[in-house]
Formats: sequence, structure tokens, C-alpha cells
Amino acid sequence: MTDGRITTARLGDNGPEVGVQGLGCMGMNFGYGPADADASRATLERALELGVTLYDTADAYGAGENERFLSPFFKAHRDEVVIATKFSLSIPPDDPTRRVIRNDPPYIRQAVEASLKRLDVDVIDLYYMHRRDVNVPIEESVGTMADLVREGKVKHLGLSEVTADELRAAHAVHPIAAVQSEWSLFSRDIEPKVVPAVRDLGVALVAYSPLGRGFLTGSFTNADQDLTPGDFRRQQPRFTGDNATANATLLELIRSVADAHDASLGQIALAWAHQQASIHDLPVIPIPGTRKPSRVEENTAATRIVLTEEQLDLLDGIAAQVAGNRYADMAFTSAGRE
Repeated sequence: MTDGRITTARLGDNGPEVGVQGLGCMGMNFGYGPADADASRATLERALELGVTLYDTADAYGAGENERFLSPFFKAHRDEVVIATKFSLSIPPDDPTRRVIRNDPPYIRQAVEASLKRLDVDVIDLYYMHRRDVNVPIEESVGTMADLVREGKVKHLGLSEVTADELRAAHAVHPIAAVQSEWSLFSRDIEPKVVPAVRDLGVALVAYSPLGRGFLTGSFTNADQDLTPGDFRRQQPRFTGDNATANATLLELIRSVADAHDASLGQIALAWAHQQASIHDLPVIPIPGTRKPSRVEENTAATRIVLTEEQLDLLDGIAAQVAGNRYADMAFTSAGRE
């Protein structure tokens, strides 16, 4: 790996082989305030040079604009990249600020056609159910997703923020390649039930927000004070007010480990996430998001950092001390339903 390229892992027993670290693309033009389109494009190219092949988006990111933004890059490198996108967060026509969870078969078919058109591709490599509508049997939703595989519109299926039981029920209908859940030094609620189910079924765990939406890098310590008004992190409980103040003190533990490795805070957070693969015996693909080529270089370099048992033990207690939930409404997460 003298060229700096990362190693690979497989998404599920029968899924595609991808770089062991993916790229979360949401923030390139949605969610995290103003962005530089040219810098984002350069970031995509640099990521691919470093062996990042899994690129993650969703139809809800900017009401489809994120998919449109990524389309030229995907077309230019179609045989080199694995395109992951998601459905289920419907935008009501009368209120573009709202999201309504829909898993019903007619909506799934509508959503996949719209994503294929925006991405301008013939097939989506990995198609996720973004959030779970508990009013629709998961067998019914995954049955429709399986039909999309048989029809050649989708290659592999994924689920995001599902419980262990929901995963098992879905996997019985059609093999699930990947479960995407928030997993980081600050967010470990999936470990008691979801992670064992993922391992037992031969599914990969795609860890989103492994950098705690940037908080674990130290790039901001209070969303209200440090982030622009349009940044959605200002709506997340653990990043504002007294919660943010308390959580910022936890970064000092990470900093002590970072100093020992001559690494950044973010690199230690990512190294921890990568090391969960051997700890829990399953494929783990973190998908940190960034809009800067230099950050991709920093993030991928973290795949080569190995934490000692003592350092893992030191970091182990952080999550239990975090103040505030991941979201204001945890009903939309697996933890809120377990």
C-alpha cells in the first residue's frame, strides 16, 4: 500500500467488493451549509485515486440534487464505483421542509425510477430503505425491492436504521448486503442487538457519521455558535447548549490517543470504527463525509492506524458519557424501536 490506496472488503456474503472506507456525499451540496462545488468534485476524484469505491447518497439529500450533482462523476467512472442511494423520505408537495417516511410498494417503484433518472444510470448498485415505516410490513417493502433486483434496476439491497428483528425479517425475503447505521465513539446503541444480527446473517455494517458529524474531529464544539444557520446539525441535541459543552470535554480522551499516534482526532475516531471489524467479526465500512481532498487523504490514512488494547479500553467509556440523543426524535432510529 505504498501508493496510499486502501484495502477492500465485501458488502455481505454476496455483495460487491469495495474500498474498506467509503465516502458519504450528502454534505457536498446539502445539509452542512455552503459548499464549493469544484472542491467537492476534486474530493470525489481524489477519493477514487485512494481506493474509495463506495459512494453514498440518497434521494432526500437536497430533494434529489445530491444525486444530480454526483451523476457526472459516476458516469465518468461507472465501472470503478459502487453507487449507493436510498429511498423512503418523501417530500410533501405542499411543504418542502418536511419529510414523510414511506415504504409502500408504489412509492418504492416511483422512487427508484426517479433516482435512476437523476443519477442517469441503468442500475443502482446498492439500494437502501432509508428509514422504516412501521405501518408497512417490512416483508412487503423488501419484496418490492427484491422485484427491482429481478428486473435489473438494482443489484443489491440495503437497510438503514433497522432493528435486529427487522433485519432478520427482511433477510428472510431477500439477502441484505448492508445495514447502514450510525456508529462511532459517540454512538454505540447498535452494538447489543443490531451488530450481532448483522454478523450472524453475513451482512456488512456501513457506519455513517463515524466522525460524529464532524464533532469528533474538533472542527466545531457548539453548533449554535460555530455553524451557519442552514446547517442541520444545529437541530441535533448533542451539539448545542449544555450538551455540546459537556461533550466537548470528552474529546480530550481522544486527543490523548491521537497524540500517541501523531494523528488527528478524526483519524483516531475512524481507526476505532475500522477496528470494530475485527472486534465484532464482521465487515465494517465507515463512510465519513467530507468536501476537501486533503480530508479524504487524512481519513483514508486512518485505515492504517492500529489502536492498542489499552487505547481501546480508554476510548470504550466515552459513549456512555455523551449528553443528548443522536436525533431530537429517536423513533426514526433502530435504537428508538429496539
